[in-house]
Amino acid sequence: MFPKTTRVLVAKKGYSPVSLRYLNASRKQPPSINSLRKSSNQLHSPGSYFDNRSKIINEFRVNNNPNPYPHKFRVDLSIPEFVQEYNNIEPNQRLEQEVLSIAGRVHSWRSSGTKLFFYDLHGEGAKIQITARAQDFERDFDRIHKIIRRGDIVGVRGFPGRTKSGELSIYPRDMVLLSPCLHQLPTPQQGFKDQNTRYHQRYLDLIMNNSTREKFITRTKIINHIRQFLNGLGFLEVETPMMTAIASGAAARTFVTRHADFKRDLFMRVAPELYLKQLVVGGLERVYEIGRQFRNESIDVVHNPEFTSCEFYMAYADMYDLMDMTEKMLSELVMLITGSPVVKYHPNGSEDGKELALNFTPPFPRLDVISCLEKTLEVKFPPSEEWNTDATNQFLKNICDKHNIKCSPPRITSRLLDKASILISKLIQPKCISPTFLTGHPQLMCPLAKHHREKPGLSERFELFVASHELINAYTELNDPFDQRERFKEQARNKDKGDQEAQLIDESFCTSLEYGLPPTAGWGLGIDRLAMILTDSITIKEVLLFPALSHGRTCEE
Repeated sequence: MFPKTTRVLVAKKGYSPVSLRYLNASRKQPPSINSLRKSSNQLHSPGSYFDNRSKIINEFRVNNNPNPYPHKFRVDLSIPEFVQEYNNIEPNQRLEQEVLSIAGRVHSWRSSGTKLFFYDLHGEGAKIQITARAQDFERDFDRIHKIIRRGDIVGVRGFPGRTKSGELSIYPRDMVLLSPCLHQLPTPQQGFKDQNTRYHQRYLDLIMNNSTREKFITRTKIINHIRQFLNGLGFLEVETPMMTAIASGAAARTFVTRHADFKRDLFMRVAPELYLKQLVVGGLERVYEIGRQFRNESIDVVHNPEFTSCEFYMAYADMYDLMDMTEKMLSELVMLITGSPVVKYHPNGSEDGKELALNFTPPFPRLDVISCLEKTLEVKFPPSEEWNTDATNQFLKNICDKHNIKCSPPRITSRLLDKASILISKLIQPKCISPTFLTGHPQLMCPLAKHHREKPGLSERFELFVASHELINAYTELNDPFDQRERFKEQARNKDKGDQEAQLIDESFCTSLEYGLPPTAGWGLGIDRLAMILTDSITIKEVLLFPALSHGRTCEE
């Protein structure tokens, strides 16, 4: 039953009960300054803060006084531009005729009485002070300063100046709330350092930790440099499918999805290699792609199920040309990012104290894989031309058993070689501190690489390691369609025997080779790992905005 006054209005004025509710709501008075101060002073727990702030902001939303979520605020300068433009202002100087507008997020505020407020305003990695004086304000001085809280995004219209103590400031004529923060920001004393929380709430990590922001700016610089370098050599950037009918291009477990129209399973790509080489067949002689790859494998400090790579393919080149290109690209990149050819890297974190000096000055050392293993293990490997024999298979079984390397069935030579490569990671990679090329890989491990022109049984392939991490894998590409089809068939046989990472025959790719792939070299870089090195990060999660988490949830969840 509606109260008497409501019934009268309904009868005499023609209002409906529902519309009357909106009429009464519109006549509500906005919360008083005292109520705002009281509610603010009573906040204790994060839950109560959210409840109280939400109540106040919802009252603003109902009354539109002020509108806490305005559509537009015109900004004249970003905060970094403001700092650059007015950094030469002298202490106690104010340019009252230069009125402009800026915006940013409030990180802290303090007052000196009721007529002077100070705010630290952050934006795009820079900070300035808002020095709000009642004498400069045009309206609602008391009210606006009771509304604003830490974390709020505000717009400021005022003039630049510097305080007596030398703090670069903007002196507001007016301030407006652009988007309230309903949650308490962590205090500087508390910090925001817990890794799991940072990965789940990357937005808050970016708000609180400028070092996080700088890492992702550096990551973008890395990608931009790679693009500029390749574009300068006449490469064409292309895009290839991320969902494919056949999982190919690398030995890896795949993610499977279902296409509704085709009514068939598709695979998320593990590498774009075969598509890119088909483009070279078609006459696009220098192509590259920067994009995401997907591998359904373990998560650790250098592996994430989805990651970013750069692959390029260059006609009329071989692996040796790409070694020279790699040295030039990376040495120039390191100088751009750090200003020095030597990168300081802390493999266990900056708190550990262990520091590596990674020297990117060309030429990079070049090590032969088999020779290094023979020297370290004090054994003699079978001749490379005998790698595909039963004797080599037994030799590798003995190596794996002696060093407690597990290789589940099928214990075929290619799988034994792959598992035995753990010895490379244990014995050789730790010595690859500064950029180091590893060469001389067995052909059985490289189904897409051309056989070595001088050493039967080996392939023309190199890997680049830095700080013991693999960054680059490159080949002189196999362009013989007969050889390629036989290698795919061998991979298919291995898959039938239980090798989940073996590749299937891609007839479309083999057919393209029959039209003629010119002598070509191909190159793949893990951009995330390179970003780790150049941002001094010890885990790949630090350079992925939204990494997958080990318990199966993404940060968004």
